[in-house]
Amino acid sequence: MKQFLLVFIGGGLGSVFRFFLSQISFFNYSKFPVPTLLSNAIGCFILGIVLGYAIKNDHLNSPQTILLAAGFCGGLTTFSTFAYENITLIKNGDISQVLIYTLLSLFLGFIAIIIGLQLSK
Repeated sequence: MKQFLLVFIGGGLGSVFRFFLSQISFFNYSKFPVPTLLSNAIGCFILGIVLGYAIKNDHLNSPQTILLAAGFCGGLTTFSTFAYENITLIKNGDISQVLIYTLLSLFLGFIAIIIGLQLSK
């Protein structure tokens, strides 16, 4: 039961941070979904650090790892919004934006995880 509470708390905090990023007015001047891109990249970066540390120290099932990895990073990152934003771009005829957004999301996610893992060594 404690693990569920940790995921609940971490997920709430991650979701609030994602919402905060979406409310930054600087990002609202563009059709490009920058807040989601940032949320997913930041979440991947943090996940890389957390899991790298947890693996190195044999703490994969520790409360801190559950809170941060499954909870915070799970709440911060969002595949559903990514998919919806791509559908919206397609409906608006912005096919090049879909390709850029999708490839950039994958690239930044992988790079962020790799950097996070390297920093945790």
